[in-house]
Amino acid sequence: MRYKTNLDAVKHVAISLLHTHINETKFSPMVVQHPFTSSGFVGINSNGEMELLNILESMESKKKWQEFMEKQITNADSVYRIFMMVNKPYALTFLKLASKHLSFDDFSRILGDAWVMSENPNGDANVTKGELIEFFEAADPEVIMTPEERKQLDELDDIVTVYRGVTSYNADNVLALSWSLEYDTANWFAHRFDEDGTVYQAQIDKKHILALFNGRNEAEVIVNPHCLTQVMEAEEMNQGFTQSM
Repeated sequence: MRYKTNLDAVKHVAISLLHTHINETKFSPMVVQHPFTSSGFVGINSNGEMELLNILESMESKKKWQEFMEKQITNADSVYRIFMMVNKPYALTFLKLASKHLSFDDFSRILGDAWVMSENPNGDANVTKGELIEFFEAADPEVIMTPEERKQLDELDDIVTVYRGVTSYNADNVLALSWSLEYDTANWFAHRFDEDGTVYQAQIDKKHILALFNGRNEAEVIVNPHCLTQVMEAEEMNQGFTQSM
């Protein structure tokens, strides 16, 4: 890990991502998949006025948007400013590609924020489970967690019971990094989107908990999933969870 971030190298990574293919979806042009936009409709500042472009409509519009974004990246005065331009589903991909150019502090800060801000960080197709484990093992706990989160982690028992709720969307990814200390939270994830999902419980030695996040009120713990034991379907617990009718 570097002592100081190489900002110029990170800008090069970001510009390379900017010029990758824009993947269309069945909802395009409204919805697309790209490291720097989630929609085919983008707004740019053109001569002091806002201009709306459909970047799927013509190469000219796409090029105009890319030139605008490239200028924003080039003029960025910090790596975090570039990170905030990245479409959040690609935040961990950006971190992976930029990591060798980042300082220890910048790497740790971006990892924590990328994880919390992403809707499905366990399912990033460009970052493997092994790479995610390595990221958290390499990060500074004092940067990725608040003092309160570190204190809560320190005060956990040596062996911790954790819970994970899955639906048909992620039923094949039970052994992921993201679990919760609370059954109710896992139960909510198992039943969101009006699905009848499953809550799993497992045991983990505290030394294999890589981080604890409370920013989304989920009592989320990031674990090394290879160290989970006694993984099984959890017995139903009535702890205040009510499913919306």
